Amino acid sequence: MIGSNQTLRILHAGALERVVKKCLEHFTKQNPGLKFELEGVGSREGAKRLLAGEEYDIIALADQALFEELLVPKLVENYFVFAADQIVIGYNHSSRGSAEITSKNWADMLLKPQVTFARSDHHLDPCGYRTLMVWQLAEIFYDKPGLCSIMEDTSFPYSTYPKSLDLAGALSKGKVDYAFLYSSQTKQFGLPSIILPAKVNLSNPAYADFYNQAAVSLEGIMPSKSVIVHGKPIEFAIGIANGSEYYELSKSFIDLLTDLEGNLILEECGFIPC
Repeated sequence: MIGSNQTLRILHAGALERVVKKCLEHFTKQNPGLKFELEGVGSREGAKRLLAGEEYDIIALADQALFEELLVPKLVENYFVFAADQIVIGYNHSSRGSAEITSKNWADMLLKPQVTFARSDHHLDPCGYRTLMVWQLAEIFYDKPGLCSIMEDTSFPYSTYPKSLDLAGALSKGKVDYAFLYSSQTKQFGLPSIILPAKVNLSNPAYADFYNQAAVSLEGIMPSKSVIVHGKPIEFAIGIANGSEYYELSKSFIDLLTDLEGNLILEECGFIPC
């Protein structure tokens, strides 16, 4: 049992907020007196916070590639992939055109006058750059040259949400008609969604080569530098920060998340346990 003046610090993707809180409900029963601090951010922003010297014990991100690109081995020794997901188009019951939109005509519907759609910031949040990848893949899949550029131009200025959790909240309040989100988020918010073809939604490892055709330029470690990221199947990952004061406690939390108990929580929150 940890002392009353000790706190476990968890940095997590906004999309994992409900999962982390539910796991902590179970975890604190096993560790009475546990205190914790949670910070939910866009995963790319979160990785940069670690690079800037902010200290946490556990890091749970929406893209396992961020560990390899920015954190391993200097800040995190290793990490574990624990969940998968897909990009969907969420909407609400007042969304314009919701009675007509399908997995085949969604691009045409979203580009209609008066219809608004949004994404999260691709420089801060994996859901944001995955959305751009989905648009690129849709351009290929549906043979619609220029679709991605048109989608980018049309979504402005609605694509300013720092993380997908903020975007899901805005959609549920009717501030936008449609939003590109993780399937898990639409389920958590009780929102209907359009399921995209598997070759477009970044869900199926069998289509990894097809996804790799999509590429997005992002701000690197230094704002003046850029990095190209390619499309991959969506995977969420977690690791322990090097130098954590509470390594064993952090490991126990990860064990809970990746064991049967955690898998049930992931499924309840709409994720696919890995």
